[in-house]
Amino acid sequence: MDPENGSTAMTEQTALEIARSATLKPITDVAALMGIGPDLLEPYGEFVTKIKLEAISALQERPTAKYILVTAVTPTPFGEGKTTTTIGLAQGMHHLGRTATAAIRQPSMGPTFGIKGGGAGGGYSQAAPFEAINLHLTGDMHAVTAAHNTLAAMVDNHLFHGNELGIDIDSVTWRRVLDVNDRALRNVEIGLGPAQDGIERSSGFDITAASEVMAILALSTSLKDMRARLGRIIIGFTFDQRPVTAEDLRAAGAMAVIMKDAIKPNLLQTLENTPVLVHAGPFGNIAHGNSSVVADLIGIHTGEFLITEAGFGADMGAERFFNIKCRVSGLSPDAGVVVTTVRALKSHSGSHKIAAGKPLPDAMLIESPDDVRRGIPNLRKQVENLKVHGITPVIAINAFPDDFDSEYEVIRDLAREMGVRCAVSTHFAEGGAGASALAQAVIDAANDPSTSRFLYELDATPEEKIDTIAREIYGADGIDLSDEAAASLRRYEQLGFGSLPICIAKTHLSLSSDPLLKGAPRNWRLPVREVRLSAGAGFLYAICGEMRTMPGLSSHPAAEEIDIDEDGNVVGLY
Repeated sequence: MDPENGSTAMTEQTALEIARSATLKPITDVAALMGIGPDLLEPYGEFVTKIKLEAISALQERPTAKYILVTAVTPTPFGEGKTTTTIGLAQGMHHLGRTATAAIRQPSMGPTFGIKGGGAGGGYSQAAPFEAINLHLTGDMHAVTAAHNTLAAMVDNHLFHGNELGIDIDSVTWRRVLDVNDRALRNVEIGLGPAQDGIERSSGFDITAASEVMAILALSTSLKDMRARLGRIIIGFTFDQRPVTAEDLRAAGAMAVIMKDAIKPNLLQTLENTPVLVHAGPFGNIAHGNSSVVADLIGIHTGEFLITEAGFGADMGAERFFNIKCRVSGLSPDAGVVVTTVRALKSHSGSHKIAAGKPLPDAMLIESPDDVRRGIPNLRKQVENLKVHGITPVIAINAFPDDFDSEYEVIRDLAREMGVRCAVSTHFAEGGAGASALAQAVIDAANDPSTSRFLYELDATPEEKIDTIAREIYGADGIDLSDEAAASLRRYEQLGFGSLPICIAKTHLSLSSDPLLKGAPRNWRLPVREVRLSAGAGFLYAICGEMRTMPGLSSHPAAEEIDIDEDGNVVGLY
């Protein structure tokens, strides 16, 4: 099964085998196509390079690309192929004689070794080298891990050596991180043993992608900006309720030194030699879930189109793309792509029970336009979520060989009703050639008059911002703040953080806060259990439901199949 497209592979070859059969160009040649000379590169072998941040100013006078966002319907366990579509669309542009660069997040090794598999795309629309992307790449994930844990170590060291700042131990929220799925580390007791082993307290581990340091990496505009953001991280409060920052602990400088190379975007290529920027991988539940600002500030001047993706559905990553990322970058998208599949809409019909890693029910594979029609409200709402931000949407139908045209026609009917373009794309099986129709639809949409706009103004109260997102994007009737959440909002406003944008942490499996509610739920309210502050990243995040920030492994994780063969080649990676 292909984790990106969620079906039996559309070719007999695995993604890894397809990647190895591709003819890649030296990465300096790919950079040259973008107008980036070798003086701005720091190569990691023949096919991977970092781009120096000086490229941002060096490319500033070049034309600005059309900026395209790729998002999707509410995710289902088998995936809708958003990354594959992003890469296929970039390749499709080249088949039409246009130049394009793709920008995607770096996969976390936790999911790669877990149930999801790699995040480089799939089939004939993937970024390469396959192994490099999914296994360490240039070490950015490890730099984030080390920087985050350096601060954690300095927090506990400060407590051990007398706690001069007067930190309330019970207020410390800065945990540790690891890029491994390990449920046993979600909650731990630290400082056990003799007195010299530290202060005993409760803590835990999150996955590296959930670190605020990762969110900071993705939102920083320069090395100087990243250094300042790291200093603003709040790890807890004093007994008299003053925030304690990484700067107060004199840890931010060391963290910045660890991160000084990680902030440089990574350049790779697709199987068809189209440029791909792979940089940062913030969690899509409790962070903004988008690739880096610096990658976009470079990529926006490297061709006619810059195509980027946002995590999860248009209610999650896309909303944050507009209201968090674009506020920082200053870039405005020209069009958006909403990826859907027939089977995703059948899932949102509520007629089928599906689970990650399990075969699809036979009933989902039979021709059933009615099933698609019952699930179509989810697609409608996600298209509306782009429209409310002022950009022109395009519906991309990620095709599978066992789909039926009658099912596509239901989706085309919706597109006609909503006045948006729609294209069936076979990029997984055919690469860029299969995405040509989608590419043309995106070109046409990007030329439509549109004015990108934010959903809310920053001078609105945090409660008003949360309520606006809940009503306008999720379709809720309003919000219900717990007493704890209301108290936190008052506290953050008093501390001067009320003007920050909002990141709502909720399930990605539903437009609502209940993962079991499919389609486009109505007559519900968003319960806000808790509100936390990411002062370094620069947003407040409202927690609505239980959020797992450290995944666990399944009974048979992908790691069981990954190995090295007698010739030293990686096997079992997908």
